[in-house]
Amino acid sequence: MQPPYDSMVYIVDDDIGVREGMAWLLRTRRLLSESYASAEAFLEMLQRAPQKASASPLPQQASCILLDVRMPGMSGLALFEQLQASGISQAWPVIFLTGHADVPTAVDSVKRGAFDFCEKPFSDNALVDRVEQALLLSSERLTARKQQGFLQSRLSDLTERERDVMRLVVEGLPNKLIADQLDISVRTVEVHRSRVFDKMEVKSAVELANLMRSST
Repeated sequence: MQPPYDSMVYIVDDDIGVREGMAWLLRTRRLLSESYASAEAFLEMLQRAPQKASASPLPQQASCILLDVRMPGMSGLALFEQLQASGISQAWPVIFLTGHADVPTAVDSVKRGAFDFCEKPFSDNALVDRVEQALLLSSERLTARKQQGFLQSRLSDLTERERDVMRLVVEGLPNKLIADQLDISVRTVEVHRSRVFDKMEVKSAVELANLMRSST
């Protein structure tokens, strides 16, 4: 399975040779990339384009970050901590680029949420394979967040009584038992049930139950 065609790989490394080599390598797999010589430059890009990468609104474009561990000024680890705090690293997986001496640090970062690390010099094909996997994960997470947002928007349109009816419908209760539990008429249950189906954009109790189950 291929990542979305408009996926972006952000390369953050102070070594121009690494940046240019990585950009060329990614082009051979038809992957778009942007390069930054420092953590500060990458953060500046994020601040200039909040609609693109900030935690609110959430990132929309499937992306991953190739991040050097050691850089002048802000280190890759310090940048990673900021990306974690903002939630960006959840949507945009981080792959650390590291020298041999930094492998233990990179391993610890993976335990704290980084996607992976690649030790320099790295295998070109293996690295790009991991990049593609990170981009697919990014796409899956962004899609799940978008679906969750749609669901929350639909739920916010329900009245309190419609929520009560929906909960019992999802539990599998027939209209008569729902009416008894809520102390309302069967006809009123039918009206609320119909409105719930319309607002939640489903056509059956099974579809509604599956929708709610997928949100948990």
